[in-house]
Amino acid sequence: MSAASFLRSEDQFLCSICLDVFTDPVSTSCGHNFCKNCINEHWNSNDQYLCPLCKKIFCTRPELHINTFVSEMVSHSSEQQAAKPGEVHCDVCTGTKLKALKSCLVCLTSYCETHLEPHLTKSVLKRHHLMDPVENLQDRMCMKHDKPLELFCKTDQTCVCVLCAYSDHKTHDVVPLKEEYEGKKAELGKTEAEIHEMIQKRRLKIQEIKHSVDLSEEAADREKAEGVQVFTALKESVERSLNELIETIEEKQRTTEKQAEDFIKELEQEISELKKRSSEAEKLSHSEDHLHLLQNFPFLKAAPTTKDWTEVSIRPSYEGTVVKAVTQLEETLSKQMKKLIEAELKRVQQYAVDVTLDPDTAHPNLILSDDGKQVYCGDVKKNLPDNPERFSLNPCVLGKQSFSSDRFYFEVQVKEKTKWDLGVARESINRKVEIIASPKNGYWTIILRNGNEYKALAVPPVCLSLKSRPQKVGVFVDYEEGLVSFYDVDAAALIYSFTGCSFTEKLYPYFCPCNNYGGKNSAPLIICPVNQTA
Repeated sequence: MSAASFLRSEDQFLCSICLDVFTDPVSTSCGHNFCKNCINEHWNSNDQYLCPLCKKIFCTRPELHINTFVSEMVSHSSEQQAAKPGEVHCDVCTGTKLKALKSCLVCLTSYCETHLEPHLTKSVLKRHHLMDPVENLQDRMCMKHDKPLELFCKTDQTCVCVLCAYSDHKTHDVVPLKEEYEGKKAELGKTEAEIHEMIQKRRLKIQEIKHSVDLSEEAADREKAEGVQVFTALKESVERSLNELIETIEEKQRTTEKQAEDFIKELEQEISELKKRSSEAEKLSHSEDHLHLLQNFPFLKAAPTTKDWTEVSIRPSYEGTVVKAVTQLEETLSKQMKKLIEAELKRVQQYAVDVTLDPDTAHPNLILSDDGKQVYCGDVKKNLPDNPERFSLNPCVLGKQSFSSDRFYFEVQVKEKTKWDLGVARESINRKVEIIASPKNGYWTIILRNGNEYKALAVPPVCLSLKSRPQKVGVFVDYEEGLVSFYDVDAAALIYSFTGCSFTEKLYPYFCPCNNYGGKNSAPLIICPVNQTA
């Protein structure tokens, strides 16, 4: 027999003296039960040994016996703990409110184990809809019709009663609450899976960032070692430059680590929020409370306010750090500069890309080789479609390949030419007007004029004093760093660098062989394979 069958009434466990649940229950010889302390105090304060219930008078103070049966029942009753703050309590309990075991949607009442028994034993009550205990059962009633919210209006996305379905929602798509509950619960499972996937992606991104920091630290160590090797070979005049170089590199590394730390904190915060969201979704997905699930579903279904981390990465750049420090001491550091530039060139050559010329952008006077690697200016203007991509006034052509991230490098032979332009240009340049090449107009280029006059078309243009005429020019771009550098490949010398650039769109390799001037400038610009020797 279940314990609940014994618990017909709370009164069975109340002491008739203190009117509270028995404490150390004892029985008198007349068969009545009291708290041991209560009956003793009662007899101590009276002249007679009188039973408070049946009024039987005892000649001598009766011997009290511990009532083990009542003790066990009281102990069992106490196992049904009083409802704690935030827990649903039994609406029937008159003394201590016990924790509710179930709520009835028909009676709109919550019951503890004892008071739930009629719903489990009486046939008329067995048909009632029981569910896990919930607060505010009145909220499950239609405020307008005072009927249970048993239907769901898909048109208005709200819960309604039967009368609502025949009045305000008569022409709407109305379905049973359970039907919509099952559909939303299935969607919730999908949402939960998506959240787990987002968490996993962010964990992988954290690993990627940590790995990038490790690689960055290794690169920083190599760069510092190279700087130390260069500057320790010099005298006191360059000691200050050495310290500045190391500090610059370390500052970049600290910046990289700080950036990575910020990213990781942000990712961990998103993971925490997503875990919370996942926990809520999981809890909701196991809920049998139709209304609670439907009312909270839109919040969990809404896309979480998280960042798209796909393009986020740590991209430390140390190329040029040592070079910039050493160029300030050009006269005394010429030999070291040569070594540094050679090492620098080898590093940027690692980012070599395969560039080919785009005939759809070529000016009609230009002659392109079949393999798209050579271009020179002819004397006859070809009859070509004047498409928007084509240069109309200047003898220029772009590469087919575009770049909007990372780093890239290519080399161009300029041997035997007296005039040329080389560099990169952004996608939106105006190709139908006379070109005024400058960063402001979307060009980052260097040029040759009159056979030996070199300029970087910055603002204002910078005249370049080169020790020798370049035969092959290397072009290196670091998109994120905003850097465009030009190298004399054979001499292993830096020609010029545009720094602090702000790139916001695609960049294309830019070539202008210029007019041939009766054969004086007829040699082609040739895109060369990069020799990446160690």
